Amino acid sequence: MEASRKEVLAAAGINLEEVLERLMGSETLLERLLGKFAADGTYRRLEEAMAARDLEGAIAASHTLKGMCGNLGMGELFSLFTRQVEALRQGDWPAACQRMEEIAPAYGAMIQAIGGPDDGGR
Repeated sequence: MEASRKEVLAAAGINLEEVLERLMGSETLLERLLGKFAADGTYRRLEEAMAARDLEGAIAASHTLKGMCGNLGMGELFSLFTRQVEALRQGDWPAACQRMEEIAPAYGAMIQAIGGPDDGGR
């Protein structure tokens, strides 16, 4: 992985040291996992569940994204999804919707940094 690529990923909020330690230093595996993250449809399912006010679907999607972000060292997104999951589990729909307003641009910026689909993986 080139130094400029690492800079872009770090600037996007990926803790490269942490995630590469978890992946035993495999930059190839990291690139593969980032590609899978960008192509994954869970974010779209979260948007759909939120729009439909589907509490269980929203919890499942947000919790999945929280785990993916945690595993990939995406600290800011992990924190945002953690707060959203908590709000959803407490039945606080307005707070969960507020988190989406913060999540959407952060997620889009992450997908852009990864080099994923232009539409944010949707």
